[in-house]
Amino acid sequence: MSVTQSFWSVPHRDGEPPLWVCMSCLSEVFFRKVPMPDCPSCHGVSTYEAFSLEAIQDWGTEDLIAKAGSAEQAVMPEPAPSTSLETAP
Repeated sequence: MSVTQSFWSVPHRDGEPPLWVCMSCLSEVFFRKVPMPDCPSCHGVSTYEAFSLEAIQDWGTEDLIAKAGSAEQAVMPEPAPSTSLETAP
């Protein structure tokens, strides 16, 4: 039986970074949400702090940086495909 992970959403506040890192294991990061009831890796409770992607890149492991980048990209809208109007010479 598969268990679905539930999350608490974290509302955006001006000036607050969007990525929430588990400070117990430093291996999980989520974009404006935190898992409930605990961290899926270490089962830490209430151990999340907000960081920007740039801050995580300063101190995080390669795996954490990759997860942070993926989390941020997953919520960013994809740019509309550009249509090029090239004319033949």
